[in-house]
Amino acid sequence: MIQSALRVEHRGSCGCGTQAHKRLSFVGFFRRYPVFLLAFGPPIFRSNAGINASSGTIDLWALVQVGLLGVVAFRAIRRLTKAESIAIPKQIQSIIKYAILLGLLFLVSAIYSPSHLVSASYAILYILTWICVTEFIVDVYKNPPNWIQCLFQLRMIAIVLLAVVILTLFVNPAIVMSIVAGSGVRVMGEAVAPMGLICSMIGIISAYAFCYGLEPKGRSILLLLIGFVGTLSTQTRGVELPCFMCLVLVGLGWAKTSKRSASLYISLLLGSVLFFGVVVTLVGGGRIWNTFNRGQSAAGIASVSGRTQIWQFVIQYCLAHPQGMGYIAGFRILFSSYHAFGLQFNPAGIGATHNSFVQVLADAGWLALAVYLILLTKVVLLGWRYAKHRWLATSSIGSSYRHVIRCSLILLVYCFLNGMDGSEFVLPLRASFYIQNILIGIVLSASALVLSASRARHGSLAR
Repeated sequence: MIQSALRVEHRGSCGCGTQAHKRLSFVGFFRRYPVFLLAFGPPIFRSNAGINASSGTIDLWALVQVGLLGVVAFRAIRRLTKAESIAIPKQIQSIIKYAILLGLLFLVSAIYSPSHLVSASYAILYILTWICVTEFIVDVYKNPPNWIQCLFQLRMIAIVLLAVVILTLFVNPAIVMSIVAGSGVRVMGEAVAPMGLICSMIGIISAYAFCYGLEPKGRSILLLLIGFVGTLSTQTRGVELPCFMCLVLVGLGWAKTSKRSASLYISLLLGSVLFFGVVVTLVGGGRIWNTFNRGQSAAGIASVSGRTQIWQFVIQYCLAHPQGMGYIAGFRILFSSYHAFGLQFNPAGIGATHNSFVQVLADAGWLALAVYLILLTKVVLLGWRYAKHRWLATSSIGSSYRHVIRCSLILLVYCFLNGMDGSEFVLPLRASFYIQNILIGIVLSASALVLSASRARHGSLAR
């Protein structure tokens, strides 16, 4: 029945036919969907990533970053302007409108920003990114991709970036790692690649593929271990905890598929609890706690390594100035002169709020934060609604839609949780920013196709 509905939709505006599942070559995939190229970042082989918002200086690496986005955005604009018609469901249109509205709020914030040019430039980069995402949604609505390949292509990008980080360790380790007292060696990736995100992506996608048999089990296990080790190498709780929680979500979803899966999942949980108990007994609870808290004091943990002081400053400032500080440049400039009593760090070295949601608040005020929260909520609710369509599981075509929506939603949950500890998910020219928006684009486009196929299915049943 679902295949019949999909064939009906293929004759209409949505190309959901069997040709949508043709697997492309590695290079052919990027030629067909260049928005995925943005997920590379690209790597910037220097310690101070991005444009210096306080001085407005631009170097060769910044030009490379902007150039990649410019090329992809130029193609997207050209294809959108030459399209005979643009047809996507209203639910997805409303979400895109919220994203563009947020970009316009960022652009307006340039008026009162301490650096008008920098704020306006970043706002334009934000809007260009969403133009690329919108073109992807419009494109795949007419001619869907191989959805499983989309997941694996994101994982392949993460693997390539991980390889670049490892190579950089041998060439210039200071760019990607640091040695911190109490923590030891921390491989963060910095400007080359966000190690926490890419390793967690490798682990989560591999775990999902293992549970649902999307690839050979041996490959999934190997890549899961690689992602797990890479995540631990960051020595960052804000990376480790979200990754663990998302792996639990993958397991819970798999446990619901059958009684055998549920029994095995419960057995693994009980085994993990027993194993942890043995480890605590042998090693000692105190040593384990000191390893986990990186030797921090209770005050440092309570203040999230001083981040709560940054967030308090932003909230107090925005209560007096509801419009915010100005996109990107505002916080970097205003906070550098902030000297609160008892501050645990030098404010001159802080360039972001270390929280994606607080960063949006600082950039363009309370209205922008409200729009951003509505945008994310609508994306999650829409994806969750169509991921639960049980009739999708009646065919391989339909199940691929379920898998890509569910796995993308879990990856988005990771982005949101990790975003509580970092601002990269809302800062243009960062791989994390592009990856989160690409995931949103995947959820929206796959949900749009499920919606269209569902309408065609009900229409065929009515006849």
